[in-house]
Amino acid sequence: MARIKPKQLLIQSKTKKGPTRISYSSIITWNLIVVLVVLSLYATYRHWHHRPSFDTEMDLPQAENVERSEDSAKLSTPRYAIMETAKGSITIEIYKDASAGVVERFINFCKSDYFKGMPFRHVIKNFVIQGGDFDFNGASQEWILKAKASGENALSPKHEAFMIGTTKNPNDKGFDIFITTAPIPDLNDKIVVFGRVIKGQDIVQEIEEIDTDDHYQPKTPIGIINIMLRQKL
Repeated sequence: MARIKPKQLLIQSKTKKGPTRISYSSIITWNLIVVLVVLSLYATYRHWHHRPSFDTEMDLPQAENVERSEDSAKLSTPRYAIMETAKGSITIEIYKDASAGVVERFINFCKSDYFKGMPFRHVIKNFVIQGGDFDFNGASQEWILKAKASGENALSPKHEAFMIGTTKNPNDKGFDIFITTAPIPDLNDKIVVFGRVIKGQDIVQEIEEIDTDDHYQPKTPIGIINIMLRQKL
């Protein structure tokens, strides 16, 4: 085999290519690509991770949305009403779970000062005190007779004394208030209970003791000075 001369070896070594160097711009470009890929994968993960809860909220039945709005309305409903009378103040707890229409009308009338100066038109001892424009003359005797004849009926909390109610079939122009002074089971057929007296029962009893005529109308006028709403006592 012919031996390669030293001169030829030198020429061959010069012609051999050295290792290729990667430029800084290539390094930066590849780093950017890697960062973009990582960010894309992270964004995709977050999207799919939160999508089920989002879809669930979007697909809620309409009835559930209505329930949420009703719950919000209950939370914003005033919890108490302070009834000022000539005898003193009566604190009423408003039943938020009572008829929504009745509670709403009562609150609206309170805000418009509808009850300011309203007289107690009928006071029936051991029965009810009634204020407002409802014609109670014909019904009062009937209710008393029913109450006496049905003493054996079972009573629930809404039939107790010191409950607050209003006419079951009211007209659109007014609002009557009834305060029971004894347990009245049959009254449930006549009024809608929407609250109870939690303070001032003695004031109710003082009003109950005033003198009335044969139609249960107070001989000396007495009524509601005003009713104010409260969220807290």
